[in-house]
Amino acid sequence: MKDQYFGDINDYRKYGLLRALIHAGQFRLLVAWMLTPDDGSSDGKLISYLKHPGKWSGYDPDLFQTIKSLLDSGRTRSVKLIEKAGVLPNTKYFTPYVPDKASDRLLWFEDLCRNAQGCDFVFLDPDNGLEVKSKPYGRKGSSKYLYWNEVKTLWNSGKSLLIYQHFIRENRQNFIQRMLKALKLATPGSSVGAFLTPHVVFLIALQPNHKKHYKAIVRLLKEKWEDSISSSAHRILSTARHPHSGSQDIRSVLPN
Repeated sequence: MKDQYFGDINDYRKYGLLRALIHAGQFRLLVAWMLTPDDGSSDGKLISYLKHPGKWSGYDPDLFQTIKSLLDSGRTRSVKLIEKAGVLPNTKYFTPYVPDKASDRLLWFEDLCRNAQGCDFVFLDPDNGLEVKSKPYGRKGSSKYLYWNEVKTLWNSGKSLLIYQHFIRENRQNFIQRMLKALKLATPGSSVGAFLTPHVVFLIALQPNHKKHYKAIVRLLKEKWEDSISSSAHRILSTARHPHSGSQDIRSVLPN
């Protein structure tokens, strides 16, 4: 995550998903921003949706108005704005920048785990998503990724997980199923699933005692984002089945 992304259309959907998750399960959430420095690029410029409240505000009017007011205020874009706005109840935030150097990264992660104590759920928001072979742990640019050893440690500490994952140049059906299978292996005993948006997939791993809340999460998303969520995708799927791809909607999949 970068502060320059704050408030764009992907953020709006992301906070909507988190609000549904918190409300459905009454979870105590830790948001780990996994912040990296702004890079001066045009990323995060997708805020024109705020000029069309008739189309966009109905999904979550309070959230929409909060983001619009924060961006209209002229203040520097920063995740701290949403932290102070209080749109995510029962939520703590972990804000230190992610370092590249392995020894510093280890200390950063230990601090994250300490902050996660007392929380049920951890949302991890890396720039790009889960690790790739071209960026080994500790190398320059590794701060943009979440690593599987970190996923395993958080899971073994009893936390359910939601992970931001950018799409790559791979067939989306195949990519999602590959990531879900890898997530399942990293989180023994979990129920894993995915929430899709046009550019991003959110991977979820639910602890056994949290699986019961999945249907309520889906129901709330359908109620709040009705024409952006496909009800036909709200079903339990085996790992041999694939979600429909090519849609611009948010969709959810929960394999057995």
